[in-house]
Formats: sequence, C-alpha cells, structure tokens
Amino acid sequence: MKKAVVTGASSGIGFAITNRLLTMGYSVLGVSRTISNKHHNHEHFHPLSYDLSEPHATQMLCDVLKKEDISILINAAGFGRFAPHEELSGKTIEQMTHLNLTAPMLLTNATLRTLKNNDGYLININSIEALRASKFAALYSATKAGLKAFGDALFEETRKSMLSITNINPDMTESSFYDELRFDVSPKESEKLLATDIADAVEHILRMRKGAVVSDYTIRSLQFGIVKKSKR
Repeated sequence: MKKAVVTGASSGIGFAITNRLLTMGYSVLGVSRTISNKHHNHEHFHPLSYDLSEPHATQMLCDVLKKEDISILINAAGFGRFAPHEELSGKTIEQMTHLNLTAPMLLTNATLRTLKNNDGYLININSIEALRASKFAALYSATKAGLKAFGDALFEETRKSMLSITNINPDMTESSFYDELRFDVSPKESEKLLATDIADAVEHILRMRKGAVVSDYTIRSLQFGIVKKSKR
C-alpha cells in the first residue's frame, strides 16, 4: 500500500484531501498541531502531532519522515493574517513564513529522494494570492508565491525522474481558515470553493497517466463573493 503524507490534515483542505486519499486506498500520515485518530476513523490513517509553525517541531517531523517510504507529499498546512504590514507582529511574520513556506521546503528536502525513487507526487496547496497582488496580503502572498516558485523550480530540477510536482492555487475555500479573520467566504455556492473541490483536483492529478502532469492547477469560484464579519 502506497503511503502519503498530508500536512494540515485535521481541518479544511488538508482534511478533505486526507479523506479522499483514504478512500482511494492510500495509507495516510496526517500531520497537524492537534490531531488524533478521532479526526479520521480509518485503519490506514496514522496521526502525527507536530506544530509546523515551530522550527524544532518541523525538524523532528523531518527526522521521522526520513525513515518512511513515502510516495506522496501534500503540503496543505498554512494560515493567513491580513492587515497593513506594519500592524503585523514579528511573531506572526516568523510563524507564517515558517508554516507556509519554510516547513514545506524542509519536508520536501527530507522526503525528496524517496519520492523520486517511488515515482511519486509532490503537491503544494498554494493560493490564488500566489498569482496576484492584494492589499493587506503582502506577507501571505509572499509566502504562497515563494512556495509556488519553489515547486516550479523543483519541477524543472527533477524532470529526469518520474516525480510529478503540482502547485494547486485555490480561490477562497470554505474552511476554518477564516475563523480568526474579519471576512469569510460567501454563503452562495457559485461564489466559493469547497474543500472537496481541492480534493477532486488531487484525485485528478493522481489518476492521470504517469508521464503527464498538470504542473500548475488554479481553481476559481465561478463568481466572486466575500462576506465581511460584523465587529464584535
């Protein structure tokens, strides 16, 4: 049975992707700061509790994964804060940069030889913000654009192998990502994405003929919508 690693597996996009991989017959190592078997009640799900916003915890996970026979790495963990850049704390800048960009590069470094040997898949869950410039998103956009650039360059670097690398760039997706933000996705079905839409994209990538790969996968809602939360 092929083994996959999914970060951010306890909620949102990572949760939906983990469910899909289990349904497809993969064994999944699900990584999150707070995760247990109760998140995915499946015999082939294995929780790994690590806070990937912390460098030491990330390195500990890398050491664990170096000993595993991995065929798929999906970097889905991430968070965003949207405000004038001077209002962000130094801690927020460091943690977001580490979780959204540094940790995926470290995890890829730890698993890349095995992924290549297994003709595997590296999938980075980026954001539509990797492709555009939005006010109050300088830090978040920089981390996601950096992750996309990393995936693009690594795709060229590894093309002599049978490793498939894809950057998925979703638009606003209904999830807990917005719980602590001042805005949320629209309630209208045509103005938002669902986490299962991203899982559909992952399944499409994995079911394609090996030898063909969608290297850049952007998913948009059909219409635009956003909801501002009332001030408490």
